[in-house]
Amino acid sequence: MAKFINPFTDVGFKRIFGQEVSKDLLIDFLNDLLVGERQIKDIQFLDKELLPEFEGDRGVIYDIYCTAENGDHFIVEMQNKQQINFKERTLFYLSHAITRQGERGAEWMFDLKAVYGVFFMNFALKDAPRKLRTDIVLADRETHETFSDKLRFIFIELPSFKKTEEECETDFERWIYVLKNMDTLSRLPFKARKAVFEKLEQIVDIAALSKEERMRYDESIKVYRDHLATIAYAKTEGKEEGRAEGRAEGRAEGRAEAMLDTARNLLAKGFAPDVIADVTGLSIDEVSALL
Repeated sequence: MAKFINPFTDVGFKRIFGQEVSKDLLIDFLNDLLVGERQIKDIQFLDKELLPEFEGDRGVIYDIYCTAENGDHFIVEMQNKQQINFKERTLFYLSHAITRQGERGAEWMFDLKAVYGVFFMNFALKDAPRKLRTDIVLADRETHETFSDKLRFIFIELPSFKKTEEECETDFERWIYVLKNMDTLSRLPFKARKAVFEKLEQIVDIAALSKEERMRYDESIKVYRDHLATIAYAKTEGKEEGRAEGRAEGRAEGRAEAMLDTARNLLAKGFAPDVIADVTGLSIDEVSALL
């Protein structure tokens, strides 16, 4: 039985990053994510209903919406499956957070606060290099100089992270290692190096959940496992269909090659191309190409 919660579930993800009582965990993660760029001192959770919501998202997308002390917006999301137009969806979400800033009245002069999208992905990002972190900014195409720092996409592709505990070199990598392996660990590593992992261990210990929290967590585990089962079934069906299609294509190719062999034999015996075409079902051009 697992000792720690699964962060890929709704309850697990929000328990780690979406609680006021443990918001220092999210602050620490964001600071490690943006190390060398900025230092966040505090955050305020916002109602995620301020973002557009779609029925199809439920059960697979777990988002947190907050602002830093300087007003910058952060949308942090765990996404367990690839979706149609996933990149466009992230653009829509972040753009919504941008446009909402213009609802302050007629005197507002486009003093935008930055909007960051941090997307944990339990799958590989489509049409992109296979790497842990893909960082998208608005920049000049030729010089690569930043055009605006008000819109930022950070995609974290968890399947691309292969490092062991000993191989982790940065605090960001240590966070990723812990999150990816949490539900299989018997202890949380890195506590001696980073005090925040001591608190994280207390937060994610399943034994520390109340009866009501455990019921909610068990239900979210069921949703997550159902999702995995659906993916596994789809892959199995796809393989079966692929094998069936392959066999059908192979038979069709075999028949076509047999007709060509027949046509060659008939040509060798002096039959006219139009007669051969009639016998084999090939076109006159196909038969003539064998001459």
